[in-house]
Amino acid sequence: MQLTARHQEYWSKNLRITGLLLALWFLVTFVLLYFARDLTFTFFGWPFSFWVAGQGALIVYCVIIWYYARYMNNLDKEYGVSEGESS
Repeated sequence: MQLTARHQEYWSKNLRITGLLLALWFLVTFVLLYFARDLTFTFFGWPFSFWVAGQGALIVYCVIIWYYARYMNNLDKEYGVSEGESS
Protein backbone atom coordinates (compact mmCIF):
# COMPACT_ATOMS: atom_id res chain seq x y z
CA MET A 1 0.00 0.00 0.00
CA GLN A 2 1.42 3.35 -1.03
CA LEU A 3 0.96 6.24 1.38
CA THR A 4 -0.15 9.56 0.01
CA ALA A 5 1.74 12.76 0.79
CA ARG A 6 -1.00 13.70 3.25
CA HIS A 7 -0.60 10.39 5.11
CA GLN A 8 3.16 10.86 5.22
CA GLU A 9 2.76 14.40 6.57
CA TYR A 10 0.36 13.17 9.27
CA TRP A 11 2.70 10.34 10.24
CA SER A 12 5.69 12.70 10.26
CA LYS A 13 3.93 15.08 12.66
CA ASN A 14 2.91 12.13 14.84
CA LEU A 15 6.48 10.82 15.02
CA ARG A 16 7.90 14.29 15.69
CA ILE A 17 5.63 14.98 18.69
CA THR A 18 6.16 11.44 20.01
CA GLY A 19 9.93 11.86 19.77
CA LEU A 20 9.88 15.25 21.49
CA LEU A 21 7.68 14.02 24.33
CA LEU A 22 9.80 10.89 24.78
CA ALA A 23 12.89 13.09 24.97
CA LEU A 24 11.19 15.18 27.65
CA TRP A 25 10.22 12.00 29.51
CA PHE A 26 13.83 10.75 29.33
CA LEU A 27 15.14 14.11 30.53
CA VAL A 28 12.83 14.15 33.55
CA THR A 29 13.15 10.46 34.39
CA PHE A 30 16.87 9.93 34.08
CA VAL A 31 18.77 13.20 33.75
CA LEU A 32 16.89 15.46 36.17
CA LEU A 33 16.39 12.78 38.82
CA TYR A 34 20.04 11.73 38.58
CA PHE A 35 21.22 15.25 39.29
CA ALA A 36 18.42 16.11 41.74
CA ARG A 37 20.34 14.67 44.70
CA ASP A 38 22.88 17.47 44.26
CA LEU A 39 20.16 20.10 44.73
CA THR A 40 20.29 20.92 48.43
CA PHE A 41 17.75 23.72 48.85
CA THR A 42 14.28 23.19 50.33
CA PHE A 43 11.06 23.48 48.33
CA PHE A 44 7.77 23.72 50.25
CA GLY A 45 9.59 22.49 53.36
CA TRP A 46 11.07 19.38 51.74
CA PRO A 47 14.46 18.83 50.13
CA PHE A 48 14.12 19.67 46.45
CA SER A 49 15.49 16.28 45.37
CA PHE A 50 12.72 14.52 47.32
CA TRP A 51 10.08 16.78 45.80
CA VAL A 52 11.32 16.24 42.24
CA ALA A 53 11.41 12.46 42.65
CA GLY A 54 8.14 12.16 44.57
CA GLN A 55 5.91 14.78 42.98
CA GLY A 56 7.50 16.78 40.21
CA ALA A 57 8.16 13.89 37.86
CA LEU A 58 4.58 12.61 38.25
CA ILE A 59 3.22 16.05 37.41
CA VAL A 60 5.38 16.20 34.28
CA TYR A 61 4.18 12.73 33.22
CA CYS A 62 0.54 13.79 33.56
CA VAL A 63 1.23 16.97 31.55
CA ILE A 64 2.94 14.91 28.83
CA ILE A 65 -0.09 12.59 28.57
CA TRP A 66 -2.54 15.51 28.55
CA TYR A 67 -0.58 17.41 25.88
CA TYR A 68 -0.18 14.35 23.65
CA ALA A 69 -3.90 13.55 23.79
CA ARG A 70 -4.83 17.17 23.03
CA TYR A 71 -2.29 17.48 20.22
CA MET A 72 -3.34 14.21 18.58
CA ASN A 73 -7.06 15.07 18.80
CA ASN A 74 -6.36 18.35 17.02
CA LEU A 75 -4.13 16.63 14.47
CA ASP A 76 -6.78 13.97 13.81
CA LYS A 77 -9.40 16.67 13.24
CA GLU A 78 -7.04 18.57 10.93
CA TYR A 79 -6.48 15.47 8.79
CA GLY A 80 -10.05 14.21 8.99
CA VAL A 81 -9.30 10.97 10.83
CA SER A 82 -10.82 11.74 14.23
CA GLU A 83 -13.18 9.25 15.81
CA GLY A 84 -16.69 9.45 14.51
CA GLU A 85 -15.62 10.67 11.06
CA SER A 86 -15.49 8.45 8.03
CA SER A 87 -12.31 8.40 5.95
